[in-house]
Amino acid sequence: MRWLSWIILLPLAAAVIVFSVINRGVTKVDFWPFGLTVELPVFAIVLTSLLLGFVLGGIVAWITGTPRRLRGKAAEREAAALKRELNEARRESGRDPSARHDRTMLPPVG
Repeated sequence: MRWLSWIILLPLAAAVIVFSVINRGVTKVDFWPFGLTVELPVFAIVLTSLLLGFVLGGIVAWITGTPRRLRGKAAEREAAALKRELNEARRESGRDPSARHDRTMLPPVG
């Protein structure tokens, strides 16, 4: 599986490097409400925008996944409690939880 990640990452890294070398031109970026103007290379603006979008998308996905994670944790707690209850009931009844009743050992009918 590690080779698959290399097959994907190496061409992607090469594309980012080529993009950065080709787009070295400088452009002004005006951060309007703050009155700040900065001159940056085009590749820095584009790659920073992509990174910011990736991070914000991950945050949104994490926030929207919170209800599912909470339901999953509650289901795990409930399953553990039911398992403890089942083991306790088996212990009280004297049944060995490791004993298995195999129907293949019964004599044939007829």
